[in-house]
Amino acid sequence: MTFKEYRFLVLSDLYRITGHARRGPLLRYVFRGESFRYNFWLRTCAYARSNPVLKFTVYPFARFVLGHLTYKLGISIPVGTVIGSGFYIGHFGGIVVSQKAVIGRNCNISQGVTIGRANRGKNKGYPVLGDNIYIGPGAVIAGNVRIGSNVAIGANCVVAMDIPDDCVVAGVPGTIISRKGSTGYVNRTDYDGKIG
Repeated sequence: MTFKEYRFLVLSDLYRITGHARRGPLLRYVFRGESFRYNFWLRTCAYARSNPVLKFTVYPFARFVLGHLTYKLGISIPVGTVIGSGFYIGHFGGIVVSQKAVIGRNCNISQGVTIGRANRGKNKGYPVLGDNIYIGPGAVIAGNVRIGSNVAIGANCVVAMDIPDDCVVAGVPGTIISRKGSTGYVNRTDYDGKIG
């Protein structure tokens, strides 16, 4: 990962929260914004780990801070997890994401969400999520399932099957209840031209 890519990821995460990507809010949210602070240190760990010099200088410190935040905030997302730009954690607490899960751009995650692997059966493996996805509180996405783009997953829903684009999923097990998608749930995604 280059510094330019790292900077874009951090600022896109900030933009999803504030609607702009300026230094003042960045520093304020790094120190006071609980969910963004976790994002910042997660992105910093991933960048520092991929840089040969920073791997032995910045990474150990960043990993220590991220470890502290993992216990403080109840968010467990491994540094190696592939997460696209504009990652938004609405409320912290009880969030668990598998290292081999793949999360696309502009994903909203609520408290109590699990994105994990299935150890057996036809869906053995890890989830792959598209872009512009909203995941409600307490939702579980488990196994080798593909979630399309512009999908809204309702609170306490358990998704163990592939979901096509532009759907709303609810219930246990998850069932498609609408084709309206995540419109209105995933906002501030127009950062591409605004972050230099």
